[in-house]
Amino acid sequence: MFEHHLATPISSDSSHAGAINERRARSAAPQRIGSVQLLAGGNELVIEHAGQEYRLRLTRNDKLILTK
Repeated sequence: MFEHHLATPISSDSSHAGAINERRARSAAPQRIGSVQLLAGGNELVIEHAGQEYRLRLTRNDKLILTK
């Protein structure tokens, strides 16, 4: 994505600038996924990140806990 911005010519055209700002606003919005879908009916999920394991657990009180 960063390389794309470097390769995109800079234009003084306001419609082009508006399109760039709209694209940035859309990409800034976080992806949303429901916990039921994420946990796939279970109560624990292992997430691998940067060579580390994290566990997302659903508690008896219907809370989510993320631990390393």
